[in-house]
Amino acid sequence: MMQTRIYQKETNRNIPKLLKESLRDLNKSRFLAFQLAKRDITAQYRQSYLGILWAFAPPLATAFVWMFLNSSGTVKITDTGVPYPVYVFAGTLLWSIITASITSPIQSTNSGKGIMSKINFPKEALIMSGILKLLFNTSIKVILLFIFLFSYGVGLSWGLLLFPFAMLGAILIGNTIGLLLTPIGMLYTDVSKIIGFSMQFLMYVTPVVYSIPETGVMRTVMQYNPLTPIVVVGRNLALGIPLEYTTYFLIIFGASIPLFLLALVFYRISIPIFVERLSA
Repeated sequence: MMQTRIYQKETNRNIPKLLKESLRDLNKSRFLAFQLAKRDITAQYRQSYLGILWAFAPPLATAFVWMFLNSSGTVKITDTGVPYPVYVFAGTLLWSIITASITSPIQSTNSGKGIMSKINFPKEALIMSGILKLLFNTSIKVILLFIFLFSYGVGLSWGLLLFPFAMLGAILIGNTIGLLLTPIGMLYTDVSKIIGFSMQFLMYVTPVVYSIPETGVMRTVMQYNPLTPIVVVGRNLALGIPLEYTTYFLIIFGASIPLFLLALVFYRISIPIFVERLSA
């Protein structure tokens, strides 16, 4: 005899229990998440002439703009200690990972709207599929980073062994922010637009395309910016530059873990309410 299960809106507010159930469903939905990620990645590049090359476009475009501005003298960049093209590409690569990580939960949940009200499945699979897509697209961009390193004579360093840790930190922090914003973003499309606008602004108060000034207000702003250690530590590891802001990075990374778990609980409580509105 087949087992009958009745799904209903989550009314339990026991946070430890909700967290345990969320982590359990996150683990159980690995296969479904992989299939969803595979579907989205295939659909993303299937009807594109340049295909997977579009994954390189955002960080490359930003890097080339700043390379042109620097070489033409329009903007004067202080010495970075390494060839500027490598420096700016590494920064824009990490920034694109952070940005994509923030928008990933909203995009993945939006892409599952069509089946959420029709099929009962762990909604955490949507989060996992978004992370898998992030890892896929990030691995492609890292290949281009290696090309930059060799092309400009920087070469490989031992720090590259820890570079994946910095990337995972960027993904964790970005996903935590994105998960907290997802329930609101599902109700109001303005949230996605605000995120895009805010990230463009934040890039100029984060040492993405130029180093932290030695003096002034911008130095203070960048030093306290919680995204600064993610970019600085990740780039320094990739380029073999002496590490800075390591303690700040570890603090941000450590604080993101409980916040991510809290965001999972928030997601588990709120998404059934959103599904109910879809079905109404």
